[in-house]
Amino acid sequence: LRHEFSVDVTCEGCSNAVSRVPNKPGGVEFDIDLPKKKVCINSEHSVDILLETLEKTGKAVSYFGPK
Repeated sequence: LRHEFSVDVTCEGCSNAVSRVPNKPGGVEFDIDLPKKKVCINSEHSVDILLETLEKTGKAVSYFGPK
């Protein structure tokens, strides 16, 4: 499943920090749209696990829905 999240990334440094985190649960593919502050994650993990993982970045995160 592909999920779309809003993540408050404002620069390449933020983007790099965020890009390290989704790999933690394993088995995910993702891309970051820095200008739109969106992260799309392709994963079999639940939305709760993905949200919890993204929140570890310390950035504001919200779930847009399946894409």
